[in-house]
Amino acid sequence: MLSFTLALGAPTPTRRRWFGRLAEAWALPLLALTAALVAFGAFIAAFGVNPLAAAALIWRGAFGTWFSLQNTLQKAAPLLLTGLAMALPARAGLMIIGGEGALVIGGLACAVIGPALAGFADSAGGALMAQTLMLACGMAAGALWLMIPGALRHWRGVNETISSLLLNTIAIAVLNQLVEGPLRDPMSLNKPSTTPLSPALMLGHVPGLSVHVGLAFGLILCIGAGVLMQRTSFGFATGINGGNPRAAQMVGIDVGRLILIACALAGACAGLAGATEVAAVQGSATASLAAGYGYSGILVAFLARHNPFAIIPVAVLLGGIAASDGLLQRHLDLPDATVAVLQGFVFIAVLAAETFSGRLRLWRGGRRDG
Repeated sequence: MLSFTLALGAPTPTRRRWFGRLAEAWALPLLALTAALVAFGAFIAAFGVNPLAAAALIWRGAFGTWFSLQNTLQKAAPLLLTGLAMALPARAGLMIIGGEGALVIGGLACAVIGPALAGFADSAGGALMAQTLMLACGMAAGALWLMIPGALRHWRGVNETISSLLLNTIAIAVLNQLVEGPLRDPMSLNKPSTTPLSPALMLGHVPGLSVHVGLAFGLILCIGAGVLMQRTSFGFATGINGGNPRAAQMVGIDVGRLILIACALAGACAGLAGATEVAAVQGSATASLAAGYGYSGILVAFLARHNPFAIIPVAVLLGGIAASDGLLQRHLDLPDATVAVLQGFVFIAVLAAETFSGRLRLWRGGRRDG
């Protein structure tokens, strides 16, 4: 024990502050999640539902069996990417909530380019190239879409939260217009959709799991984004701009370029989520492409405190909650919106917990140092 203490060193003020920040980064989300669960339990108890039974069903539907775990991972796959779509601009000081619009535009781009590449599906190499091109088109479309609010914010002073929210509405309107109009497949009678992709162009599953490869894309990009933001000069510059844009300009950082890159990376992640939904799940673009994954990604990013590494467990957790809605409905006769209510409680609790950011005195010696 003495040797460990000597190796670690004396508890200096700097080390106390580091432990305090680390403890706060874990404590605030956990406290917010606990408060949300308690509030949700009180809410359903008011309608005569046993909160403990509901909690047991949520656990069973999320992680209780191998089937439920795979269903959870399937739900978490797009949340990994849409969480990044919110977290990356936030690291640069931008509150962009346009992940839903970028997802829709990316999925639509994949659905448009996919049928044109059907001729490449004859060979394995051609199918792989076509799949890569479809996903790249989805990422490019999403990147361009989210660069719009970033550019408007930097050069015209337009609030990026409002502009990105309006762009979500525009993207969904464009999707509905094209799916029900020029791009509608004549064979889609009851549910309008674009021309289905060739089966050879559909993406496969993660080896050993009944989960599409979007999960692997999300995990790789979360890890890559975490390394980018914490171990590179770009991530350091992004953090400076997020903390104080004026200071970033004074030290010579090209703020406009940085903002556009951060927004492009975020849009590419959301666009990839949309392209994966088309190329691995639906097979074509329909109105159901706007399923709310972009808005759920906002909750994921806030609960993870915009940390790309922390997005992974948070997305799995929220994916598990979403996967349990069927059990709640069947066993407790709760409506489909029950899970949305729980997510709403979580979001409110997370926003409330942010007011305590930087104010907790955990492992800081009881007073400010210096």
